[in-house]
Amino acid sequence: MAGGGRSLAETPTWSVATVTTVLVAICFMVERSIHRLGGWLVKTKRKPLLAALEKIKEELMLLGLISLILSLSSRWISDFCVKSSVYSSRFYPCSQKDYESDEKSLNFSSFSRVHTPHYHLHLADQRQPLVINPCNKGQEPFVSYESLEQLHRLLFVLGVTHVLYCCLTILLAMIKIYSWKTWEMEAHSKLITNRPDGMRRNVVFRRQSTFVLSHASHPWIKNRVLIWVLCFLRQFFRSVMKADYTALRLGFITNHRLRLTYDFHSYMVRTMEDEFKEIVGISWELWGYAIICMFFNLHGLNFYFWISWIPAILILLLGTKLQHVMARLAMENVVDPVVGTQLKPHDALFWFDKPQLLLWLIHFISFQNAFEMAAFIWSWAISSVLV
Repeated sequence: MAGGGRSLAETPTWSVATVTTVLVAICFMVERSIHRLGGWLVKTKRKPLLAALEKIKEELMLLGLISLILSLSSRWISDFCVKSSVYSSRFYPCSQKDYESDEKSLNFSSFSRVHTPHYHLHLADQRQPLVINPCNKGQEPFVSYESLEQLHRLLFVLGVTHVLYCCLTILLAMIKIYSWKTWEMEAHSKLITNRPDGMRRNVVFRRQSTFVLSHASHPWIKNRVLIWVLCFLRQFFRSVMKADYTALRLGFITNHRLRLTYDFHSYMVRTMEDEFKEIVGISWELWGYAIICMFFNLHGLNFYFWISWIPAILILLLGTKLQHVMARLAMENVVDPVVGTQLKPHDALFWFDKPQLLLWLIHFISFQNAFEMAAFIWSWAISSVLV
């Protein structure tokens, strides 16, 4: 019997069958749930959401493939040996003092056994390791078996956390946009179809005048610097207001020469569903970013602490930019909002004339949050095991 515990041949069949049953049942529940959700999206003809679901399934499949490869190759990778001098550099997340203090407090630290050279044989008499060092004297495994097991858990937690973050983002967006349905119903209820065209036009301009006064009446709005300060402060006190929705609705209807009874809310729902597929999944660029973060997680840099500020800064920056877009849109119509100028949103209002850049930033923020949460859960779980 090996030091890591009983082998499968030495384990009772009832315990093996129980564990297999639980694993298969959980997998079938998840698979059937995803299948039923996809069937419902097909039935309701929500192709964009179906595409987003497919990207989530691709992410889960990729994680399963990574898990399979790590399970099959971890033993072979851990048998690959290099000189111990390679591990004498400073490319460690913790210092030598941290390793020594861990050993004194715990008598044996699996974390130090993974990262610190020359400790495998020295600590073998204190506690038998999970996997005996296969290398000769003066050599260390390129990556130890336990390191690969911990990496396996980290990638799994990262994938699950990111999928949950994507689902939460979609859910919160759906809740927010469906809260605007009452404004659409009020707009339809206030329409009097037997009004002359001129009176209808006055209603349109009056709605847009409310929007312009709401966003362009502050004296700071005319200053190129102070307008950003104003927009930064506004994001904490206002989101999308009724005047914003009504003005954008009437501007869209007028610019596209649609009837005033057009269901603008349904159009926004469809557009939002189209954008969901852009903010789910993990692209190769994000995987590269995660690898770079792992590489630069060196002792003394506090790298994870500093990058944890990135999502907060980007969220504030995005909120400020969206308020700035609304302010500029109002400024373009402040000349005479009652006479006849129509709201005309355009790409030039956004950075580099690319509204898609905002979607990419939202995607990056979601991944960064998931990565930070996964690293926290993983480190907490490891420290709990050691204690």
